[in-house]
Amino acid sequence: MRIEPHASLTPYHTFAVAAHVRWLVHIEQDDELWPALNDPRWTGLPRLILGGGSNLLPTGDFAGVVFRLCTQGKQCVAEDAASLWVEAAAGETWHPFVQWTLSQGGYGLENLSLIPGTVGAAPIQNIGAYGVELKDCFEQLTLLDARDGSLHTLNREQCAFGYRDSVFKHAWREHGIVLRVRFRLNKTATVHTGYGELQKELDAMQVSAPTPLDVAQAVIRVRQRKLPDPAVIGNAGSFFKNPLVPAAQAAALLAQYPNLVHYPATAGQVKLAAGWLIDQCGWKGRQQGAAGVYERQALVLVNHGGASGGEVLALAQAIQRDVMQRFGIALEPEPIIL
Repeated sequence: MRIEPHASLTPYHTFAVAAHVRWLVHIEQDDELWPALNDPRWTGLPRLILGGGSNLLPTGDFAGVVFRLCTQGKQCVAEDAASLWVEAAAGETWHPFVQWTLSQGGYGLENLSLIPGTVGAAPIQNIGAYGVELKDCFEQLTLLDARDGSLHTLNREQCAFGYRDSVFKHAWREHGIVLRVRFRLNKTATVHTGYGELQKELDAMQVSAPTPLDVAQAVIRVRQRKLPDPAVIGNAGSFFKNPLVPAAQAAALLAQYPNLVHYPATAGQVKLAAGWLIDQCGWKGRQQGAAGVYERQALVLVNHGGASGGEVLALAQAIQRDVMQRFGIALEPEPIIL
């Protein structure tokens, strides 16, 4: 465990906006977390659990304590003829973990390649991309209850996964801290290529019978082409969720906007492409101060250098107002606004 008083948060989140915290505590082992939570130096202060910082927008200094989970470790824990079970610590970086699972002959996470963040944060968001969500391969996780230090194992049903949603945004929101995550992967190379953009990339690669490794490579190519590298341009990936609307509302919008990009979702609902809505309002490539909308993907807000968190938030709110005024759709931010 490493403790920094009056620390800069800027190196530990991908938006690269300036922010400081009263205390920054780096947790390197699971058994350090409970004593750290109860340290008298920050009793009564607000607190935040931080992974890779890829889903965070600080809008100012934080007069509390940030616990940064940087625990490491991954292993194959079991297998049978059809499946491989793997487990990773919360602090493991997501993309290298996915590539490691492929090297072990475990398939199912390849569509989630190059998503920023950590293993521990992935279930909170139920991360997803190109037709696959984390829940599809999820087996269980271990968490610490910050109220009493007890450990709990939650299965997929108990995690109540939804679209960019889970029990960790509701019942466990204030006190559930993910320590380890276990996945059940396929040994059979079944791939998911139904997402149009992914199939186009595979066609461009001249791959007619893709393997999971081919799919991972195609996903990486698409993401690198469409999304900015946080090491170069500050961003948190997709800033807004793709809105889910009732089928009747989607039908009315399609009658007015036949080119509306949409996807089937749960029964009675349709998922709309937030990036398309934003683009139609003329925001792609626009800039307000040092904050802007990425020119290749309207769903991504960026820090061109020196933007404050407040500037990024003001830009997001302006986009929300325009989309609501034109389409009657409320866009919901994905990142935590601190």
